[in-house]
Amino acid sequence: MHIHILGICGTFMGGIALIARAFGHQVSGSDANVYPPMSTQLEAAGIRLMEGYDPGHLDPAPDQVVVGNAMSRGNPAVEHMLARGLRYISGPQWLAENVLHDRWVLAVAGTHGKTSTASMLAWILEYAGLKPGFLIGGVPRNFGISARAGDAPFFVVEADEYDTAFFDKRSKFVHYRPRTLVMNNLEFDHADIFDDLEAIQRQFHHLVRTVPGNGLIISPLSDGNLHDVLEMGCWTPLQHFDTELEADWHVADCAPDGSSFDVICETHNVGTLQWSLSGRHNISNALAALAAARHAGVPPSVGIEALARFENVKRRMELRGEVGGVRVFDDFAHHPTAIRTTLDGLSQQVGNRRILAILEPRSNTMRMGVHVGQLADALGQADQVWVFAPPELGWDAATVLRSLGRRLHVHDSTQSIIDEVAGLAAPGDQVLIMSNGGFEGIHQRLLDALESRG
Repeated sequence: MHIHILGICGTFMGGIALIARAFGHQVSGSDANVYPPMSTQLEAAGIRLMEGYDPGHLDPAPDQVVVGNAMSRGNPAVEHMLARGLRYISGPQWLAENVLHDRWVLAVAGTHGKTSTASMLAWILEYAGLKPGFLIGGVPRNFGISARAGDAPFFVVEADEYDTAFFDKRSKFVHYRPRTLVMNNLEFDHADIFDDLEAIQRQFHHLVRTVPGNGLIISPLSDGNLHDVLEMGCWTPLQHFDTELEADWHVADCAPDGSSFDVICETHNVGTLQWSLSGRHNISNALAALAAARHAGVPPSVGIEALARFENVKRRMELRGEVGGVRVFDDFAHHPTAIRTTLDGLSQQVGNRRILAILEPRSNTMRMGVHVGQLADALGQADQVWVFAPPELGWDAATVLRSLGRRLHVHDSTQSIIDEVAGLAAPGDQVLIMSNGGFEGIHQRLLDALESRG
């Protein structure tokens, strides 16, 4: 069967492509930007990639077109597909019908931490010898790939609340029908498709409605927004986790930076985790992953052993390089809460060393200015802050962030940011670059600039 994927280089759709290829299908795909690392991963799997959305990519007609949610009416390939009456399907529905229908699905949902938690969970199952399938919105370093079919029965999926496709405006995760559901947290996000928090909560409750009575829902004890979701109706056993309160899963004897802590499960100390990650947000992710893995039959002690060997996901506090004592990190943070927790984790880790933060407000919600009132406070732990503010940014960064005072630097070009940071950075400084996109290759360009100054 020949499957053609529109929007193939997105992490989710690229994962669909890899799984379809593993199932023996002929797979090709189109995208506006065909670039590594996804393009390299796909081409190595024997998948043909085409730049742009030329209707000719669909001639001869494939057996099925899988449509990414970045596609919209007016796109030349979409219009050709509709006019020719080609068979088409969304990525989440393809996954549900072809992979998930007879699997034990472990889904990880939430505004923050989905990728990290799903990666931890997949690694715990792998370490326990269960060889799970997975589709994750990032590249877990323990695996080096973002998706695989795996062995039955277990399949871990990052469960995104974003809409499914131009013809299916439900959240992606309603297709997955998990037996084990982690809901990490819930805040307002994706203002381009949701009018308010209540609209997102309704979608989360649609997800809750799909979890069977012999399944398990795992949710934080202190998240009021998720409590509201569960109060709409819950027909499934529930376990809570919390890093501060005595929930079903909580911690004790926690190091200030989160690098070690005791795991408490239902009043029993089940072991001490010492690992390379930091920050309260990652402790929370670990508790959720341990709880989900135990539901699949993995004892907490084995889960703790696995997490001690867990390598963080690419682009989650990823050290891209060190030059002259200056360390450059890449992080996916693009929401004020994620920015705050990332900076807090780094601050706890590096102590009094300076943190130079560089932010690209790239997500649709951030560009719309929905969270600008929280942004200055979120950036407060940085010693210096650079904000990339191109002309199309929908708000005045200098005005919105003026409370940062002389720490704030606003630029409309990445090169000027690179020049200024390279001129200011000193040995011991930690440069934290935050964006949910490629940010014009700023990470390596900055490392090269630091190198060239001698």
